[in-house]
Amino acid sequence: MYTGIVQGKESVLLLNKNNGFSTLIVSNNKHFFDDINIGASVAIDGTCLTATQFSGDSVSFDISDFTTDTTTLKFLSIGDEVNVERSHQMNRENGGHSLYGHVEGIAEVVEFIPTGETYRLVIRIPQDNIKYFFLKGFIGLHGCSLTINGIDEENNTIALNLIPETLRMTNLSKIKAGDFLNYEIDQTTRTIVDTLSRTLSKTK
Repeated sequence: MYTGIVQGKESVLLLNKNNGFSTLIVSNNKHFFDDINIGASVAIDGTCLTATQFSGDSVSFDISDFTTDTTTLKFLSIGDEVNVERSHQMNRENGGHSLYGHVEGIAEVVEFIPTGETYRLVIRIPQDNIKYFFLKGFIGLHGCSLTINGIDEENNTIALNLIPETLRMTNLSKIKAGDFLNYEIDQTTRTIVDTLSRTLSKTK
């Protein structure tokens, strides 16, 4: 489990395509992985991946073709920066929200404009998943837990505001209109919405 509080960024060093999966190697410049064990879970741009090798200055992750196809990991190139969060430890403060790294899909950036020292971000959620989001709720975007400040259900868009610290610590500072971001739904909200929908459909 993760908190959506990204610890920082690392760089893509290598991408290898294999039979049914790809291997992603990222740097360890910030020493996020110094104590990592093989098999540990790490959120890379919000996607839960399993560490398969560690060499001191880099760490490797294997990514199934399904995960690659359904996330923005398929767009990565050598040199790109990725958001990193190690899995949450129960004796540590949780300053964010509960995320699982189970990316639902990719959302399109519609608008990303400065408002003083902050940025207003508007994204478009695909299909009918807008029903799982609500005002003052949260969404996981590229591994960042962000509060929703506006919803337009007709256009399937969500509005958020990014503070300077979020921009400093993550790769969201480099996005632009037309880019895509991994998004995650709050699983508690999904359970409630789906349960109510099924119950109501049976009463009709």
